[in-house]
Amino acid sequence: DWIEFEITESSIISDLDHSIQALQKLRDMGFSIALDDFGTGYSSLNYLTKLPIETLKIDKSFVMELESSEQAKSVVETIVALSNSLGLESVAEGIESEEHHLFLQSLGCEYGQGYHFSRPLTYFDFLEFIAPKAEGNVVKMKRVDH
Repeated sequence: DWIEFEITESSIISDLDHSIQALQKLRDMGFSIALDDFGTGYSSLNYLTKLPIETLKIDKSFVMELESSEQAKSVVETIVALSNSLGLESVAEGIESEEHHLFLQSLGCEYGQGYHFSRPLTYFDFLEFIAPKAEGNVVKMKRVDH
């Protein structure tokens, strides 16, 4: 329930049938599957109906161009609408501003990641980052240096 595998379209196209079987085995074990960098590779809508995925991840190249490109904005709107209509979750990568965040949120994009929220963190830095937001629900971890 806590682990999601991210795959790219290019990693599965060479043997789609085998990829579907392998991904379904992971789903059967309780893992979730996300299709990463959607829209930048081979983007066949056929994959969306066959792959056992739960999440579409919108590539950051589209998000970073939201303010300067109407085409990028249209692509993002379409991916979120497609994701929602297929019952998939959507994640936008590369959110770097509140404007990006609010626009994506207005489209119904459920999740986002990017520097707007935080730079990459180590595990222990993450615990410090999340502690004030968790109101005591964070498990205390003992640091072990090797």
